[in-house]
Amino acid sequence: MPISAFDLFKIGIGPSSSHTVGPMRAACCFVQGLMADNLLDRVARVKIELFGSLGATGRGHGSPKAVMLGLEGETPEQVAVDSIAARVVGIRQSQRLALGGRHGIEFIEKRDLILHRRKSLPYHANGMIFNAWADDEQSLSVKTYYKRQPGAVWP
Repeated sequence: MPISAFDLFKIGIGPSSSHTVGPMRAACCFVQGLMADNLLDRVARVKIELFGSLGATGRGHGSPKAVMLGLEGETPEQVAVDSIAARVVGIRQSQRLALGGRHGIEFIEKRDLILHRRKSLPYHANGMIFNAWADDEQSLSVKTYYKRQPGAVWP
């Protein structure tokens, strides 16, 4: 069976595509779900939790920046690589991000993006939980994303 380079390698922002592609896609998928359910404009806060190796080594491998950019609607294939560093610095300094590129919310990385160094989720060690709340602290959406079976891609 022939295998192309596209079967072996995925486009990612690095330094570790295994820690950036999935989280970015999951974050973007979560925001797209909020849009599809007409909830985006009600979101006041999000919280993201990364488990398994995403939590243990994610910071050094770029998972937080991938999540932040994914929440802003970016995908690994479309993100302007030259803009990544400045955008992440901007989010961190302003403590705000634009969900889906259009709905601004407060985002305090230390509070809103939790990397669990020693916890895993039951279905697969590398899992992520995304939560969105309204101003009145009403839960709007909670989604869990897992790495799929070997050979498959994230959401």
